[in-house]
Amino acid sequence: MPILPIYAYDHPILRQQAHPVQDITDAIRRLAENMMTTMRNAEGIGLAANQVGESQAVAVVDISGVEEELLRSKFNVPPMVLVNPVILAYSDEVSDMEEGCLSLPSYRDTVTRPEKIQVRFYDLTMREHTLEAEGLLARVIQHEIDHLHGKYFFDYLSPVRRAMAHPKLRRIQLGQVTTEYPLFTAKQQRASRSAVRRSYHS
Repeated sequence: MPILPIYAYDHPILRQQAHPVQDITDAIRRLAENMMTTMRNAEGIGLAANQVGESQAVAVVDISGVEEELLRSKFNVPPMVLVNPVILAYSDEVSDMEEGCLSLPSYRDTVTRPEKIQVRFYDLTMREHTLEAEGLLARVIQHEIDHLHGKYFFDYLSPVRRAMAHPKLRRIQLGQVTTEYPLFTAKQQRASRSAVRRSYHS
């Protein structure tokens, strides 16, 4: 499966609402497979479709390699593809955990989220599921659904903490970061558009 470039802050697609999937086509299946391959190549545990430039309500999650989570978990959680996921309920109980994001390399911060959620989604056969998730799984699902709604994890931070993060975000925006996986920055997008315009007018 091909490894896709991951779109970095501040690419416009990452602030857009993803489109609901109407039918499970071969293209959607390929997208999900490529997303899973891309996520694992980047050593991530979750990825949303708009992070690879596709405005589709699809996310993949795989926490099976997180050793400390396996030690706490009562059961193994298999890799998941979530199509059109919707959170139906949140617990009153919350927890704090440091989060990172493949679209925000080298930037992490502590985010407060509900500890448990109930989520409805469809699989790649368009079968509907309702899942009670808690702990890391609940957090990763919330993080990826936020992406599908055009939201970053730092949107939950206080204005002071967001201001402190600005230099880091600016470096990501300018492509001044190094990753072990292909990254597509807003700066590269602007350069690509400029090259197209030059070609058109030449």
